[in-house]
Amino acid sequence: MNATISSTSPTALQKSELQAQVVRKLAAHLPAHSLLYQAEDTTPYECDGLTAYRQRPLVVALPESQTQVAAVLRTCHAMGVPVVARGAGTGLSGGAMPHAMGVTLSLAKFNRILKIDPRSRTAVVQCGVRNLAISEAASPYGLYYAPDPSSQIACTIGGNVAENSGGVHCLKYGLTLHNVLKVKGFTIEGEPIEFGSDALDTPGYDLLSIVVGSEGMLAVITEVTVKLVPKPQLARCIMASFDDIRKSGEAVAAVIAAGIIPAGLEMMDKPMTAAVEDYVHAGYDLTAQAILLCESDGTPEEVEEEIGRMSAVLTAAGATKIAVSQSEAERLKFWSGRKNAFPASGRISPDYMCMDSTIPRKRLADILLAIQQMEKKYQLRCANVFHAGDGNLHPLILFDASDPDQLHRCELFGADILETSVAMGGTVTGEHGVGVEKLNSMCVQFSAEENAQMFAIKYAFDTKGLLNPGKVIPTLHRCAEYGKMLVRGGQIKFPELERF
Repeated sequence: MNATISSTSPTALQKSELQAQVVRKLAAHLPAHSLLYQAEDTTPYECDGLTAYRQRPLVVALPESQTQVAAVLRTCHAMGVPVVARGAGTGLSGGAMPHAMGVTLSLAKFNRILKIDPRSRTAVVQCGVRNLAISEAASPYGLYYAPDPSSQIACTIGGNVAENSGGVHCLKYGLTLHNVLKVKGFTIEGEPIEFGSDALDTPGYDLLSIVVGSEGMLAVITEVTVKLVPKPQLARCIMASFDDIRKSGEAVAAVIAAGIIPAGLEMMDKPMTAAVEDYVHAGYDLTAQAILLCESDGTPEEVEEEIGRMSAVLTAAGATKIAVSQSEAERLKFWSGRKNAFPASGRISPDYMCMDSTIPRKRLADILLAIQQMEKKYQLRCANVFHAGDGNLHPLILFDASDPDQLHRCELFGADILETSVAMGGTVTGEHGVGVEKLNSMCVQFSAEENAQMFAIKYAFDTKGLLNPGKVIPTLHRCAEYGKMLVRGGQIKFPELERF
């Protein structure tokens, strides 16, 4: 007898019965060591990097082959059991949070680099390969993989594809979408599917742009073909200090307005620089209200000319101090603070919630000043670090999750940042995804019709709504409850998707 998920909260008996059925069915396709269902075994999978929200999965499956992945998906589809794909669990929006009545499909064992082709400057890798491992494998050929999230030592390429991750060098080299040629995987029915091609373009609709950033809602990705780029001959970094946040924000806009596209352009405010300097001793100016890290790469001649131009622009914008790296070791030292911003924040607070919105560059100072007022409003501290070049904010709200009131104020604080970003002409997410964290804020940015169209795309790939349900796209009911939208007539409705 096949199980079905009840629309009401399941009882412990129903959950136990369903778990036994799922384990029995999957055991026909997976070895015993690849099936976890005891509480002590599934607890490590109860959350991703957004630790404020937790849920143990019914079962964790750890397939070791494409055939096993397909079998797990076919089985779950036939049983009507939800599936949540998981990589390294470094996501920050709850995108990999398990479903209580579903299977968490861990792809951690898909960690092989299948091919490095220096002539075509591509690499074919399994989804569980770490971001940094791609560059390490390509290094002997003078190549590397450009997108570099701060979690690159741990995050996987499959997760990067799911969230369309960026990194400190995304301004010049682009996000994951701009550095991926092709992805392969399976539909919820267990059928193989491929997006993109080995060529620069592919006939028909550009479905690669749909699946990159789809947060595990459309397909389970198992293999990715990425672009590699030549290592620059030289890279140097400017560290510029500012005594006023508005001046630092205007300096970012001035650099771009001057026609300069730095390899990296990052900003940190005073609380963040204090936290990271105490942690890694990167040599940051602790008297500055904000610092900018501006990197140039290319030939020695190109770098010298661009560093000179950027220094002049930053000085004219009001920089009080400018330091330029004189060696590769010093450049890496400058970046060490930025790369360690999150762990540094963990040293000064029991918990933090990292937000992820994007605003027009000209509004950087406005949003930082608004966040300062929110700190007073919600009585919580916030340290700011972000990709200033493309306006992608990463405010880290510091709180204690063991205090329910602090968690509640933190949630309100985060929602306020996202709503303010939208009001300033921005978006609720830049690279961390929506997951469960930003569902309410999606109601602020998108109309009922727009949400319905996103459901329509989801429905085209996943009729039963089993892949990562309850994430990314808010239901009309949820938006109505949030009180931010008027539900108008003529919506596209899929009764099958109500359990989302």
